[in-house]
Amino acid sequence: MKINRFFVMPAIVVATQFSLAQTTAGSQEKLNPVVQSFVNEINTNSQLENMAHDLLDGIGPRLVGTPEMLAANEWTANKLRSWDIEANLQQFGTWKGWQRGITHVDMVYPRIKSLSATQLAWSPATRKAIEAEVIILPKVSSKAEFDKWLPSAKGKIVLIAQYQKIGRSDEQIKEFATPELYEKLKKEKEQASKDFQNYVKSIGYDNNSLPEALEKAGAAGISISNWTGIMGANRIFGAKTTKIPMIDIDVEDYGMLYRMAENGQKPRIKVETHSKVLPQAKTFNTIGVIKGKEKPNEYVILSAHLDSWDGAQGATDNGTGVLTMLETMRILKKYYPNNKRTIVVGLWGSEEQGLNGSRGFVADNPEIIKGTQAVFNQDNGTGRIVNIGGQGFMNAYDYIGKWLNAAPKNIKDQVKTDFPGMPGGGGSDHASFVGAGVPAFGLGSLNWGYFGYTWHTTKDTYDKIIFDEVKNNVILTATLAYMASEDPEFTSREKRAMPLDEKGQVTKWPEARKPIRDSKDFK
Repeated sequence: MKINRFFVMPAIVVATQFSLAQTTAGSQEKLNPVVQSFVNEINTNSQLENMAHDLLDGIGPRLVGTPEMLAANEWTANKLRSWDIEANLQQFGTWKGWQRGITHVDMVYPRIKSLSATQLAWSPATRKAIEAEVIILPKVSSKAEFDKWLPSAKGKIVLIAQYQKIGRSDEQIKEFATPELYEKLKKEKEQASKDFQNYVKSIGYDNNSLPEALEKAGAAGISISNWTGIMGANRIFGAKTTKIPMIDIDVEDYGMLYRMAENGQKPRIKVETHSKVLPQAKTFNTIGVIKGKEKPNEYVILSAHLDSWDGAQGATDNGTGVLTMLETMRILKKYYPNNKRTIVVGLWGSEEQGLNGSRGFVADNPEIIKGTQAVFNQDNGTGRIVNIGGQGFMNAYDYIGKWLNAAPKNIKDQVKTDFPGMPGGGGSDHASFVGAGVPAFGLGSLNWGYFGYTWHTTKDTYDKIIFDEVKNNVILTATLAYMASEDPEFTSREKRAMPLDEKGQVTKWPEARKPIRDSKDFK
């Protein structure tokens, strides 16, 4: 297809202007010489794109328990060693072994059409292609009626997700519809969602038990469509079956099959999924260490989760966080040879299943946790860092404000802070440390459509990375790590007085939670 350069060129110009502005700002400003060296290195010798290609194009998605996750562990450790940084793989558990294969789905009746579909993580393979009629859930209003219908699913492929009448984003509808039409369509969509939720409740099943019941009844396969509401993007999570394939079909093709089945056309599809069930796999964190020269038993920890869901490449969740921390370690090693405190990078496994890697590290390394000065965690996309909260630590303002002030003005001026803030109880790996009373801070990025478009979706790919934004994040993270290492004071762990909840009870500080160390304990 011919490229329309009227659309391509402006994006290149904007990126170039931003990069030049970054360099100019750094050269005109009087910075700490070490920080200035970070700026110069990132603007002239960034390794981000090369590493992104190796990790995302070469290894690809990094689902816990897969060979690709182990390959990512080994690649990150070897990358650190190539910079003369001590690195090792630290085991925290085991997980069911699995490897994705091809997914090929075609409608074969009433006409021929290849469908856009993806098998869910850990889905059983088909061995040979399965051809079956597609049916929808019955229009019943009780569990007794539904259970009476269940034998009808035998030998069929069952669609169990909500039908989406309109496959356009809310943003596009709002842009083009009249205000009256927009409100009408919005209300219809909300009502359809409520109706479906009420239906699922009425038949007495949930997202876990419904696939299990259909599999037990002899269904040939199950399909969902976990559409994000943005055109082209579906979320890919784990299968809930053990013997039959469970797939996700894009909203457009899913809707077509649904309408055909509903109107009695009895569509048939052919499903071929190749995946491998492998032996139980060891699960690891990649740990890199630059030993401190004056205070080796005090630690600054750089944190990002290495694992991902595997509907795409895991580029913004959390490839960009991994790249940020790797590049930060590279330039710290190069330009900060006399680091006072030990600098550790933790690239965690199995974050997606409950922060398991970082929780395992906290549980398994009490001496490091005792001596941790600060943790900096990045895990929400490609955007520049714009938010840092105090995570409920009373005196976080004193040291975070001081450390942040050393960053280049064009970077630190983008960052809003919130002190003392509230402690994170989950969501990302800094919460594992906060629960243990350690000052740990999420470096919150500008959205760039993260939650609707790339978070856990089929569109979380290399091309969604904005490398100029990631470069900013490396400079900021390296500056914070350098300043935290140099600070003559050990950070205060004093916690804020917690506020009352809606019931008038004092909110509790989150507890340090145990990791899930074996997949048999994962629901």
